[in-house]
Amino acid sequence: MYRIVKKEVLNPTVTRMVIDAPLIAKKAEPGQFIILRVDEKGERIPLTVADFDRERGTVTIIFQIVGATTEKLNHLEEGDCLQDFVGPLGKATETEGKKKVCVVGGGVGCAIAYPVAKKLHQQGAEVHSIVGFRNKDLVILEEEFQAVSDKFVMMTDDGSYGEKGLVTNALEKLIGEGETYDEVIAIGPLVMMKFVTQLTKQHNIKT
Repeated sequence: MYRIVKKEVLNPTVTRMVIDAPLIAKKAEPGQFIILRVDEKGERIPLTVADFDRERGTVTIIFQIVGATTEKLNHLEEGDCLQDFVGPLGKATETEGKKKVCVVGGGVGCAIAYPVAKKLHQQGAEVHSIVGFRNKDLVILEEEFQAVSDKFVMMTDDGSYGEKGLVTNALEKLIGEGETYDEVIAIGPLVMMKFVTQLTKQHNIKT
């Protein structure tokens, strides 16, 4: 059984949990995921590895409460255990050899973007992070992104926090100011990723 070491509400619909899973923590990399079951009769759901601590043997997951299983998962508290926690699965994000990268995260996609930004920062790359949310109440991982970013831009659709506008507005501004990137990594809603790629294509930036 996999014990919940820490539980934290990030916003009204998003929760972060730190799970005791030393074997997974030992091998996990950004971009990979786990599959969990809350209990014996529960369905299997995949969740991105949002962070890991090899020394403590913990893996962090961040999930949005959208259905029966995430609702059930959210009812568990610190000290409770998960039935199954399998991983790491999937292909890790390629981060080697990059000198300057812009990581663009939208909404809950920031939970996937953050470990990538963190790894790039640890490898010595210059990291610019742009994160976007609908409004101030939905903001997550702000301090975490700031800690691993050489430049950090917060955007909200309604202007209730950070700068008003879309992540593409911020990216266009940075490119316009002369910033050049080896790569832009965008993770978030499909429509957001679509417009990021349309923008970077104009400037011939690998994305």
